Amino acid sequence: MASCNNTSSVFENGDYKTKLIKVEQEKLCGAGNCGSSSSSSSSSSSPPPPPPKPLLIGTPIQAGEYPVLLFLHGYLLSNSFYSQLVQHIASHGFIVVAPQLYLVTGCDATEEIKSAAAITNWFPEGLQDCLPPNVRPNLSKLALSGHSRGGKEAFALALGRVIPKPPLKFSALIGVDPVDGMDKGKQTPPPVLTYIPHSFDLEMPVLVLGSGLGEIKRNPLYPPCAPKGVNHGDFFNECEKPAYYFVVKDYGHVDMLDDDTKGIRGKATYCFCKNGKSREPMRRFVGGVMVAFLRAYLEDDSEDLEAIRTGEAVLPVVIQKQDFLL
Repeated sequence: MASCNNTSSVFENGDYKTKLIKVEQEKLCGAGNCGSSSSSSSSSSSPPPPPPKPLLIGTPIQAGEYPVLLFLHGYLLSNSFYSQLVQHIASHGFIVVAPQLYLVTGCDATEEIKSAAAITNWFPEGLQDCLPPNVRPNLSKLALSGHSRGGKEAFALALGRVIPKPPLKFSALIGVDPVDGMDKGKQTPPPVLTYIPHSFDLEMPVLVLGSGLGEIKRNPLYPPCAPKGVNHGDFFNECEKPAYYFVVKDYGHVDMLDDDTKGIRGKATYCFCKNGKSREPMRRFVGGVMVAFLRAYLEDDSEDLEAIRTGEAVLPVVIQKQDFLL
């Protein structure tokens, strides 16, 4: 099995060369549309099933077996807006699968949670055929994550709030500035937060990341993008041990996205949320702490996570608040 290489700081790109693969929903992965010529597709009597949703996959290209991270995008955002974050994580020895759950949607996230479960169920029979030759997903080391509304959906899937938990077991959960609605009492369906401390029965370690500017309005016309009462602090309060919590000062709700997010939606990411001066430091921190957390709980290597927790690591951002349940 390929192991993560510790010669690079988790806040810099790792030592693995990576590839971004776009997988269209209607295409079959084993038919050469995913950059794969794996033996599983050639020896199978029937083509592999297409994924339930279009995918963006960030993967090392070096032969080996790698842990897998399912990453769910934020409200009305494109999975392509996370390309730099996906590549950062993949460059440290992880396969990152970022589905496009919808293009247009309402306030109810139920169908998105069902889609995330369907993608998870597809992994054993379809993911291998979408990867470069000799790259193998280790589905016994599977993590779940999401940003904003995607963070809420990740928690809902892990908790089995909409449908039973997928047969594949998630071993770690990451909420990147998760949001459960507009305000306390105004949660979007299905509600995830219960406002009962330590009530989340997750049976896995959790990392919750927050943005210091996310709960501040950009201007009087728009609500904050991560309002108090339904944001990262509330999610962490309901976690059980072990759980890690970091809030980044002077950066906003979408500051972990790519520098250049294209199209009308991409331009809107600079308009509705209060932002920091640059996205790169926040993106490097989010990618780095995710890598450190995944190494600790999927690879049994806690050195980087402990250095961040104890303040020994040199960070690209200033931490506004941190807390731990250990």
